[in-house]
Amino acid sequence: MKLRKLLLGLIGVIAGLIFLSPFYIIVVNAFKTKKELFQNALGLPESLNFDNFVEAFDRLDFFHVFLNSLMITVGSILLIVICSAMAAWMLERTKTKISGFIFFAFIAAMLIPFQAVMLPLIRMLGKLNMLNIPGLMFTYLGFGCSLSIFLYHGFVKGIPKELDEAATIDGCSKWQTFWYIIFPILKPITITVSILNTVWIWNDFLLPSLIINRPETHTIPLRTFFFFGEYTKQWHLALAGLTLTIIPVIIFYFIAQKHIIKSVTAGSIK
Repeated sequence: MKLRKLLLGLIGVIAGLIFLSPFYIIVVNAFKTKKELFQNALGLPESLNFDNFVEAFDRLDFFHVFLNSLMITVGSILLIVICSAMAAWMLERTKTKISGFIFFAFIAAMLIPFQAVMLPLIRMLGKLNMLNIPGLMFTYLGFGCSLSIFLYHGFVKGIPKELDEAATIDGCSKWQTFWYIIFPILKPITITVSILNTVWIWNDFLLPSLIINRPETHTIPLRTFFFFGEYTKQWHLALAGLTLTIIPVIIFYFIAQKHIIKSVTAGSIK
């Protein structure tokens, strides 16, 4: 039994090191000069060189692209959370063939690869004059709703219907019942949905590269790509820029960590 626990612990440590290795490579090489990086990519830097961060910050126009990424991420998360929560609640409470079919359609949509709809989607957005930030947020809503509705739907099942009935008896409309009774109870799963979609949207490169092609609307991942030219690749600046990029997500994760643990515990109990 002790040997089994020891082996499981060893496997866990090895798996943890494997998953953390990309972060180690990014952070360590962000402090190196270009020459030092190519000489030894895995070794520690000879000295902490912050010049890479200063230059990357300046060339990325970090404040501007950070605000773009923040606006797109926050706006998309709000749309996904509100629309998914309302849809999941109504689909679970309305037991009809149509509601069952709609829920099945959302689940089936998760199996469709983005590449299969990429070209028709961009063509349609172009015809609707939506190749801009609102169009990108609308696209994130479409691609993020399926999983979010699935997660909300499972959580709503654990909420007694008597709460809805009691609210109706007290004179609440459907809108009031959702916002004042149901939505506050959904806080744990809302945090989970927000975390999952924040990591995806903040780090996404493909959709912004297809939809927002003007320099003033670029996100951080899009602007970081300009460190890779046709004839030269400035890895030291790119890695410094990527380090700056992941810092806000890490801060957000630590702030929401308490709620994530609560949501996982609540989900396991339900």
